Amino acid sequence: MKTLADHGDVEEILAHPNLLQDHIIKRLAPSCLKDPCAEAFGKQLKNSSSVLVLLGCGLHEDGCEHEPCLILNRRSRRVRQSGDLCCPGGTVERRLDPLLAKALSLPGFPLARWPHWSAMRRHYPRAARLLALLLATSLRESWEEMRLNPLFVRFLGPLPEERLRLFVRIIHPLVGWIGRPQKFVPNWEVERIVSIPLRQLLNPRHYYRYRLYVDPEVQAVVQPPTQDFACFLYQDGAHVEVLWGATFRIVTLFLAKVFDFSPPDVSTRPIVPGLLNAAYLNGTRI
Repeated sequence: MKTLADHGDVEEILAHPNLLQDHIIKRLAPSCLKDPCAEAFGKQLKNSSSVLVLLGCGLHEDGCEHEPCLILNRRSRRVRQSGDLCCPGGTVERRLDPLLAKALSLPGFPLARWPHWSAMRRHYPRAARLLALLLATSLRESWEEMRLNPLFVRFLGPLPEERLRLFVRIIHPLVGWIGRPQKFVPNWEVERIVSIPLRQLLNPRHYYRYRLYVDPEVQAVVQPPTQDFACFLYQDGAHVEVLWGATFRIVTLFLAKVFDFSPPDVSTRPIVPGLLNAAYLNGTRI
């Protein structure tokens, strides 16, 4: 297990947002400049989602005013997996997103400002087209869910895909940075915006064992009735947030690639209880 204390330069990186962004771009670049990237981006696109691993500093959100943070949405009761923390994003809109994808290469737009875009488009054109499509999807969905201005986002690179275990879907995470103060406005899918300092995510003491109890009414489709998962616990003002599941795996993969950080073994850590019921699986109409 590697911790923040094991890397003396991490403190300096976190203290300088520009240095942090350059560090992330450098760490993520090798994964997107390889030929197999084209195949990875193209697999089962109709069952895929694109999400934005959104980072920022100085946004004047809770906990995000003075240090780099991960910015997540808390899902509302009206959608599936209600109450979970998630990255903004969703499925490809096949009519609109290809048009938006073309605009991302224009001067001043996120892909045009990414230092590896020209090389990727020249050497791996199919992967570049798919990357543009997925980035367009994540930015459009982020605008719809929280009114994130896409022109304020700096694209830092892609992460490997993540497969959902409860639902049939593949998630393509893309890392972005927003440096300008912005007022987020959640839509009906989002209960609220949650900002988690990266420093907290790099602290092993915040990782726990999430024990998920399955309600008897859904045990016919979800087994076994009790399951344990690794999770991250965050005290956000008056709220306690639990990061687990696919978003947890995406975030910890990001931490591993960028900071060489791995969460501790949580098998002996205190238990955080959770409930999986019909409302979680299907959402609740209001």
